[in-house]
Amino acid sequence: MYDDRLEIWNPGPLPEELTIEKLKRSHSSYPRNVNIANVFFKAGYVESWGRGTTKIISSCLEAGLPEPVIEEDQGGFRVVFRKDHLNKEALEAQGLNARQVNAVLYVKENGQINNSEYQKLNTIGKSVAAAE
Repeated sequence: MYDDRLEIWNPGPLPEELTIEKLKRSHSSYPRNVNIANVFFKAGYVESWGRGTTKIISSCLEAGLPEPVIEEDQGGFRVVFRKDHLNKEALEAQGLNARQVNAVLYVKENGQINNSEYQKLNTIGKSVAAAE
């Protein structure tokens, strides 16, 4: 585990029927060992088949985290969970001032910012905004 990410890796490639893109939407389940999968299902550890990756993605997004990276690598399957580096504390730690932090967080939420929005957001005039 790194400071900014957590990786979970499992040996073995995806079944031929599945791709990374298919895992990101509704898909059928193809357990490697049906007997073990059934034991986990009957024990209540699996609530339904073929929803694990979509639940992981939606849970991350609901928590305000970036979508996890799902990839096949080195003969295995990996899911990489990442922290959100666009939060107030992380931006301040990078040396951004309060107005810059406000602007980055605004862009994170709205996708873009223009000069008049920057002025209104930071309660400053046009000349101050232009100097930045």
